[in-house]
Amino acid sequence: MSHVGGSTLAGPAKLEDFDQKSGNLLEQALFNHRLVVVAICAVVTLVLGWQASHLKLNASFEKTIPTGQPYIANFLAYQSELTGLGNAIRIGVENTKGPIYDKEYLDTLAKISDEVFLIPGVNRAQMKSLWTPSTRWVGVTEEGLEGGPVIPDGYDGSPQSLQLLAINVARSGEIGQLVALDGKSTIIYVPLLAVDAEGKPLDYTKLAAELERIRTKFGSEKVAIHITGFAKIIGDLIEGLKVVVVFFGVAILIAMVMVFWYTRCARSTVLVVLASLIAVVWQLGLIRTLGYALDPYSMLVPFLIFAIGMSHGAQKMNGIMQDVGRGAHRLVAARYTFRRLFLAGLTALLADAVGFAVLLVIQIQVIRELAIAASIGVAVLIFTNLILLPILLSYTGVSLEAAHRSLRTEEEAEKGEGSGGMWRFIASFTTRGRATVAVVIGAVLLVAGAVVSHQLKIGDLDPARRSCGPTRATTRTWRS
Repeated sequence: MSHVGGSTLAGPAKLEDFDQKSGNLLEQALFNHRLVVVAICAVVTLVLGWQASHLKLNASFEKTIPTGQPYIANFLAYQSELTGLGNAIRIGVENTKGPIYDKEYLDTLAKISDEVFLIPGVNRAQMKSLWTPSTRWVGVTEEGLEGGPVIPDGYDGSPQSLQLLAINVARSGEIGQLVALDGKSTIIYVPLLAVDAEGKPLDYTKLAAELERIRTKFGSEKVAIHITGFAKIIGDLIEGLKVVVVFFGVAILIAMVMVFWYTRCARSTVLVVLASLIAVVWQLGLIRTLGYALDPYSMLVPFLIFAIGMSHGAQKMNGIMQDVGRGAHRLVAARYTFRRLFLAGLTALLADAVGFAVLLVIQIQVIRELAIAASIGVAVLIFTNLILLPILLSYTGVSLEAAHRSLRTEEEAEKGEGSGGMWRFIASFTTRGRATVAVVIGAVLLVAGAVVSHQLKIGDLDPARRSCGPTRATTRTWRS
């Protein structure tokens, strides 16, 4: 037993007095072969880092719907006969200077329709606009049924052609569908295919980029273009990945500052952050290896893994720091901390992994993939933060000044000095009296929460409106 600063250190403090064969078999296998463990982790990091660099960010409309639900299952069974009724976007093209019966506006609409038609992934057979052949009018005369395309044959933009177009639109039944009730905007309805002509999943990033290119090319003071639909939302979210990466970088900096403020030890702070980042790299690499891709729902999981890794890493670092402050060699301190905290940390991480895995019961593929990504990330923390981090700290150690400062803080907390008064108050809830009060309050809150949860509303709480997308100043009303 060594006594340092009034605290007791169990076991020898000096490396030469430490029995390398002490501890369980796992500890001996890891710490007696530290270089091998570090080398293996380095190789795994390089391999999975290479895999992570090829990870794609994409989404799928089918993955966001509950395919096991009877109505959805029925839709999917007859999907080939209901082409165009699933994933689609709508492009609203508005004439901000007047009605749509304007030569310049209609020419622009034709160009937009043609370019959208050629975008990979568009279901061209089901696409509709004023300029598609499938948009037709039908009339009943004394001679029988008459009909034809809404855009009249021989259309040349003359006043006579525009007048005939207005008549055809009125007879087509498309007012309120493709044409707004006020006659100032039209819709290009663009159903999408799940896979492109080459059999590859629809690339929402490229689709959104093409739509934005068309908006930039043809949008003007006279023509306003509005795009709605699942594909456009997902494309915008994917485009926002750059901003998410910036936020991730800011989060790393904030975490480093907070840990350094707590420890005042630069080397251990860097290692804790490094181990957490390695966990993120392993998670992303394993996702790619298993054939998955990130989507807007799971793209924030790396934030979660990094945060959990920082929490567990700080615990390991604090344990090593206090043992070093009591006079232990850095390797001895790392092994003692591993003994004390590995089983507790393993239990906590396994509980987290199982908690995320529970999401697999939800019959929505995107949620299941999120659960898989989170469970994988928590699992790799067992290797990076519970094993690799203590081994790395056994090489670098911690600042002696920071170690003694950590020890003084612990002693002050035990005496109730400084911030120790707050911790002593919190610790008092482990006594029978206050613990009983806390449990009763928790039970009351549980019952209250369960009662209120039955009033939770799911979905859109606003009444449905028969409308179709925003225009420049108002929302145009469309017939359903």
